[in-house]
This record gives sequence, structure tokens and C-alpha cells, in this order.
Amino acid sequence: MSIEQLNNPAAAIFDLDGTLLDTEPLYTEATQRVLDPFGATYTMALKRKVMGGDSRRSAQLTIEAFDLPMTPEEMLAAREVHLGELFPTAPEIDGAGLYIQHLNERGVPTGIATSSHSHLCELKLGNRDWTPLVKTIVCGDDDALRRGKPEPDIFLLCAERMGVDPSRTLAFEDSRNGVMAAKAAGMTVVAIESPYTNAEDLVEADFVIPNYHQLLTA
Repeated sequence: MSIEQLNNPAAAIFDLDGTLLDTEPLYTEATQRVLDPFGATYTMALKRKVMGGDSRRSAQLTIEAFDLPMTPEEMLAAREVHLGELFPTAPEIDGAGLYIQHLNERGVPTGIATSSHSHLCELKLGNRDWTPLVKTIVCGDDDALRRGKPEPDIFLLCAERMGVDPSRTLAFEDSRNGVMAAKAAGMTVVAIESPYTNAEDLVEADFVIPNYHQLLTA
């Protein structure tokens, strides 16, 4: 598949954080607020390790990194207080909304497969004019999910609910865990460059692009 063919796939499934919305700085800020009382610093190396994966697993890795006296559930609850304030302000990744509209105009069904829990998804997506164009949204707390990214389950579940063939579906991701999940699902993967990843993180992607404008002009 060429870069020009990315404009007319059979279907497209998007990650949310860092792929459609620039929420990663907000996660960093909220996590750092939780760590501040313990004198710990949320480093870029740790963020690259945990981003894009199951939220409970990410919290557990952070706790282990600093030997924090809390459970993953307690850490996520503390972080969520700050995220609730920050998420509605999240800007879009450049060209994301336009690309979803572009696909919708061509009859290409779109979905979102995100590790975020449903109530947080609502905070992020509630004020986006393109949200109603998305056919299916699968969140990390979906009852049908047994494994999070980097396992392929969430992409396969989203494709199943959309009624599309994974092998003819584009998956958009921005993290190593996400790219691995989408590739394991048998999808063609387009990675969005991010300041929170490096080239090695995205090496398994079929395409790497800086933003969606490259697709809109292809």
C-alpha cells in the first residue's frame, strides 16, 4: 500500500491519546502531580516504557519504578482527579479531525481503540465535532476485553464490532505498545510521530508520518 492509498482504506481504527488528541502532556502533568509528594520525577524514559499500554499495567510499572506505597488502583484514582480537570482542554493532533471527516465523506468507516476507560473517553471526546462520525469506540474497560495493548485484542474487538476485515484496515498509533498491538491484529499500521517516542519505538509500523496533513494532500 502506498501513501496515496491511505486516503481510501476499507476501514480505519485510531488510538486516541497522542494519535487523535494531544493528551500525552496532560498525562505527564497529572502523573507528576501524583508523584510530587514522594519527591519522584516522571522521566521521559519511564513514560516511553508505559505509554500506550493497559492503564493498570502502566500504573504498576510506575509504582515499581519509585517503590511507591500505593496500589495501581490508588494511583489511577489520584491521577484521575487531575485528568478530569485537564482533558477537556486537550488539543487535536494536527489534521486529525479533518482526516476523519475526509474518510467519512468517502464512506470509510472509522473506529477508536483506546486503553483509556470509558468515562475518561467521554471527557476527551465530548466536545469534538467529529466524534459522531466515528462508528465504534472501544475503551480499555470494555467487558469483552481480557488483555490490553500490546496484545491485539482491542483492535480485533473494534474491527469485529465494525464488521470489517482486520487485514484490510488501517490502524493509527503513536506508541510502541500500540504499534505492536495493531500489527499483531494483522492491520496496516500508520504511526504518528511524537516527541514521546523515538524511531525504534515505531520501527514495526508500515508508515510513519508527522501528522494527518500528509495524508490529506497525498
